[in-house]
Amino acid sequence: MKDLKYKIGFLLLILAVFAPISLWAQNGSDEVSLVSNSLMKFWNNTSFANFNFKYLIMIFIGIIFIYLGIAKNWEPLLLVPIGFGILVGNVPFTEGYKIGIYETGSVMNILYSGVISGWYPPLIFLGIGSMTDFSTLIANPKLMLLGAAAQLGIFATFIGAYALGFTPEQCGAIGIIGGADGPTAIFLSSRLAPELMGAIAVAAYSYMALVPVIQPPIMKLLTTNKERVIRMKPPRQVTKFEKIAFPVIGLLLTTFISPSAMPLLGMLFFGNLLKESGVTERLAETARFALINTITILLGLTVGASTQADKFLTLNSMLIFGLGAASFVVASGVGVLFAKLMNLFLKEGNKINPLIGSAGVSAVPDAARVSQEVGLHYDKTNHLLMHAMAPNVAGVIGSAVAAGILLSMLS
Repeated sequence: MKDLKYKIGFLLLILAVFAPISLWAQNGSDEVSLVSNSLMKFWNNTSFANFNFKYLIMIFIGIIFIYLGIAKNWEPLLLVPIGFGILVGNVPFTEGYKIGIYETGSVMNILYSGVISGWYPPLIFLGIGSMTDFSTLIANPKLMLLGAAAQLGIFATFIGAYALGFTPEQCGAIGIIGGADGPTAIFLSSRLAPELMGAIAVAAYSYMALVPVIQPPIMKLLTTNKERVIRMKPPRQVTKFEKIAFPVIGLLLTTFISPSAMPLLGMLFFGNLLKESGVTERLAETARFALINTITILLGLTVGASTQADKFLTLNSMLIFGLGAASFVVASGVGVLFAKLMNLFLKEGNKINPLIGSAGVSAVPDAARVSQEVGLHYDKTNHLLMHAMAPNVAGVIGSAVAAGILLSMLS
């Protein structure tokens, strides 16, 4: 009895599907043709009809990004939006319906204009400035040298990229990945090599997220047990006047050297002045919460969506990821080695723990946090975070200055 019900139901389903077609067929072939054409058009516009294996590769990468952000807590504010953006950008579609990020007039294309035109990065820097405390750098200015030394990775990678056949403009955009500064990488590539924007942006943010994985082995390889437990003097107390004066003096000094970096450095120091002035707290709060969170969402999602497989999976993209990794390793290593070099000229008691040298890259505050964690592994009472923040924020300034120099020389 049960089987009979299933059979009757199946027959009714077939009749429901094919009865309208048979009626249209009796009325003439035009109606049948209309139905078949509509069904065929529907099929051709589905992702299944436009599917290619390379899209599956990118979807898998997007899922990995989301997993690392959620399960491993590796820069979730970056990896989760970028990972989801990769999924959005790699759903196959038929062009012409203003869906894709590269189709003029589409919603995603409009949002992506903030990346292409380079106005997302300065707003990110405004938020960073309003969140950052420059006190340790003001208290111990010599640590700024560590942030400057770490930028050597940028110029070393420039040479490597040129040797691989990239144009000078592309080399400059690729090299900046070594600063581990996603907004700066986007800003520079939007002006020097917009055709490489997707690969450079994803590489820069990927290595920022992988700071806790990449840096510790480099730090341990280049230091001795004795160096890892060096205790640094507590930084002196910085006055309110110094905190207010620093963004003004810092802006003038850095932009007189590198005026091309004004959009980034101007917003960085402006955000810091809002924080330290004491009279613009509402503005500072907006910059470090609502504004930077909004821009981070839009930037992460659109950067991820820009990795459409047909435009992203190329030999150049693979080379960029390799060069970016080399640049980041060199930058981290040079920071550690330069701290060891400085110790040769410093008296006992004033020496620098070389573990903070790797914080010279501008991944704030993750690089400083890694210095703290590695230091605590060897001495549970030796807290390096406040010291590591000095080269870390110096790295932010240094990478922006380096970007300005490259922009003025290559554009």
